[in-house]
Amino acid sequence: MNKPAALSVDVVIPVFNAPELTKRCIDSVMTHLKQSIGTVYVQDDASSDETRAMLDDLRYPQVHIYHAPENQGFGKSVNDAVARSDADLVFVLNSDTEIDEDFLPVLCAAFVADPELAAISPGHKNFFRHELERYLRRPGGYVQTYRVKGHAFLIRRDIFMALGGFDLQFGRGYFEDLDLSRRLDQQGWRMGVHPDTHIDHQGGGSFGRGQFYRALMKRNRALYLARYPGVCRNVLMISANNPVMDDLPAELSGAIEFVFSQGGSIHWLTPLPLPQLFCLQMRNSRISILTIFKLMLRGGSRKDKRISEVWILPDTPGIWRILLVLFIRGCKLKMQTWN
Repeated sequence: MNKPAALSVDVVIPVFNAPELTKRCIDSVMTHLKQSIGTVYVQDDASSDETRAMLDDLRYPQVHIYHAPENQGFGKSVNDAVARSDADLVFVLNSDTEIDEDFLPVLCAAFVADPELAAISPGHKNFFRHELERYLRRPGGYVQTYRVKGHAFLIRRDIFMALGGFDLQFGRGYFEDLDLSRRLDQQGWRMGVHPDTHIDHQGGGSFGRGQFYRALMKRNRALYLARYPGVCRNVLMISANNPVMDDLPAELSGAIEFVFSQGGSIHWLTPLPLPQLFCLQMRNSRISILTIFKLMLRGGSRKDKRISEVWILPDTPGIWRILLVLFIRGCKLKMQTWN
């Protein structure tokens, strides 16, 4: 497949150490994406001598290396590299990812099909546990999401620049991608994941999973939650039938959309699996006491993961309502009944 002629694509790879993973990433880009891209901007964020030497030894004409004089963090590295590009789209890629196919033509086609799409990611193995085929496909074949995953996403460069790129308050990294997602949604843009594409992401390639990683995650999570309290709205919705999404009352549909736009999620319990789900922030399971119990205990001390409220739809039988009220009171949750 050839890249659509109307859209040019550059690649941005911020790098901090992990030379073996970084080289594997760059090699995979040049092996599989070479015909679909213009320039690869590698932003070295003051890595060690070993990583610097590896980058300087690369012999790909399309790869442009920039060595930052001091460590700036993921967000600033991406912002600086994107500012050097003049392409229509930029593909931002973590250095601990690996590509095994040219998925850019498919992703570019989604932008052509949907002018309101701002950013799209290739599928990742973690997405597949969500059964992507159950989700509604938008024009261009993508599944809507309200949370861009920063490890790999293709974005309209002019929109990224107009929003000021990643917010530098998130420092070295983590949660700047979710913050960008909230700002994109506030401006009326859509985001997506394409089920017909795939990328491997190791995770923690630069920072690892040690004490520094945990401290950075804790600090930036607190900043993100303080800025967007709506992301803690995790709704458990109960119904006794399997309604079609298009047939939901306007008031309920609007409330569901509002939860998603605030960064929250909805887990809908129904007697049978729903044939189609709206976006990746919607889950669906068969209703049972065990499922309710597990969901109520989910998240532990993470308020952004815990169920925060329960919505009871009007067709819910009386016995279920009684049991749910007991759960709700025991867990001190909000409850809303729909007429």
